[in-house]
Amino acid sequence: MKRWSFLFKPSWLALAVVVVAFAYLCFTVLAPWQLGKNSKTSRENNQISHSVTADPVPVTTLLPQQDSSAPDDQWRRVTATGKYLPDAQVLARLRSIEGEPAFEVLVPFAVDGGPTVLVNRGYVRPEGGSKVPPIPAPPAGTVTVTARLRDSEGLVRDREPFRQDGALQVYSINVGQISTLTGVPLAGSYLQLVEDQPGGLGVLGLPNLDAGPFLSYGIQWIAFGIIAPIGLGYFARAEILQRRRDKAAKEAADATPDAPVTTEAKLADRYGRRR
Repeated sequence: MKRWSFLFKPSWLALAVVVVAFAYLCFTVLAPWQLGKNSKTSRENNQISHSVTADPVPVTTLLPQQDSSAPDDQWRRVTATGKYLPDAQVLARLRSIEGEPAFEVLVPFAVDGGPTVLVNRGYVRPEGGSKVPPIPAPPAGTVTVTARLRDSEGLVRDREPFRQDGALQVYSINVGQISTLTGVPLAGSYLQLVEDQPGGLGVLGLPNLDAGPFLSYGIQWIAFGIIAPIGLGYFARAEILQRRRDKAAKEAADATPDAPVTTEAKLADRYGRRR
């Protein structure tokens, strides 16, 4: 047991705790985080690819009721006939379109015989850095639009909606939050207009079909989680082997008797010192 006693020293215990905690985080947090992002990106890429070739369908086939959402049909093209509700218009701020800042213009749309959905009309560029520019009103009366289904976005922490330049502004396209702010019940998914639509503004294009580095990052974190305990074991083994070598060398030195001192050596030492 003595050979393992060094493992119970505070320095080794602290190192072991750090290594175990790191490996635990790799397997339970870091790797799943990256692999989850890879799964989400792959799912979205598949949905975009399918939407390019699929014919548009009436929005009521995917969002038949007011509380409907269609996460499995994101990016699918749909058609909707109804009326814009411009009095409940909201702007999504701090958006980046083609590398430049933009506002995205969001307006509820009451579908004939269906739910009220949030419509992203497209984008406008800010004036003077962050000022809201004049925004053309959507057409009055009944219109038919073609759009892509989009999932509601998550809320941005510590970023509360506010009103500025006469416009209600939010930091994410979160359907639930916008419904609460405007007092208009909205379906769980929203619509993003394609080009040449009634009420459309700057067109939001499809994202690039790039899987990104998330899969490789996830595999790397798994590898790190495996390597860390192996490395700790390697250094522990090296320490044990070194202690064995030191012990063997000490035992060999203790077992070797001192060489006898001869009379000639004593005399030489005695007379040598006198000189």
